[in-house]
Amino acid sequence: MKKSLPRRSFLQAAGIAAAGTLAGSPHANARRQESADKRPRLLSGCCAYSYRAYLDLKVKKMTMEEFILKAIDLEIDGVDITTYYLTSTDPEYLHSLRHLAFRHGIPFSGTAIRTEMCQPDPAKRAEQFEGIKKWVDATESLGASHMRVFGGAIPKGATDVQAVGWTAETMKQACDYSATKGITLGIESHGGITARASNILAILKQVNHPYAGCNLDISHFDGDPYPQIEALIPYATHTHIKSMTGGPKPQELDLERIWKMFADGGYQGFMSVEYEGKEDPMTGVPKIIEQVKQLCRKYSSV
Repeated sequence: MKKSLPRRSFLQAAGIAAAGTLAGSPHANARRQESADKRPRLLSGCCAYSYRAYLDLKVKKMTMEEFILKAIDLEIDGVDITTYYLTSTDPEYLHSLRHLAFRHGIPFSGTAIRTEMCQPDPAKRAEQFEGIKKWVDATESLGASHMRVFGGAIPKGATDVQAVGWTAETMKQACDYSATKGITLGIESHGGITARASNILAILKQVNHPYAGCNLDISHFDGDPYPQIEALIPYATHTHIKSMTGGPKPQELDLERIWKMFADGGYQGFMSVEYEGKEDPMTGVPKIIEQVKQLCRKYSSV
């Protein structure tokens, strides 16, 4: 098994001086210190996207209410609401979902939306910000405290430095707004400008906000995922868990190794399954959920 690089070595290899990246931000320093002082608290979860074949509004084989009840059957600690499958943003509908979850004793670990924050055009960045505001308000109505956002693709001809700047500008503005609602924004490691941990760290350094973090998807990195996961754990505010890497040549991920890294990093939060396997989710999701629950029991301090 390939040994992971220490975080400092990884950052230096990725072209970012570790001291500059991690020491330049008071919020980053606070998060690192907080992480170092924490006992791991790893909670099982599942995001609605895992059942997309059923929740898709075109097929309507499952409602969001039924997904929430499915989570009860799976005996997990929380659910992550993928907003693609909400039938409305009307507060009455969102409040009904919130009440249903409350009556069954299951929290919403967060919501997930589509964004393309990496925009060279200021007008388009403003559009992205307005869209994020709308979903922050919806997330507040649901009673969740975290929302996943995407960085998006790097525009043709743009450098990573430019793309980081555009993304960070929008995210910082969005975090200023989400903070007024007590909602943290987690930028997902998911291709484009966020395909490498070094870019995510650079974005978070520029955003420099206590309500900013990383929705750490363990499967979508360019290159070796393990040192990149390890580098981002101090900034993880939520996760998306899969058993395989993405891309044209998927490889099995060593979840035991990954859980140990989260535990060693003092992570406290949800390990939310985002199932993308070929097996029908009705049978495929429970299998990985059971593995996640076992690992959480093994590596969590509670």
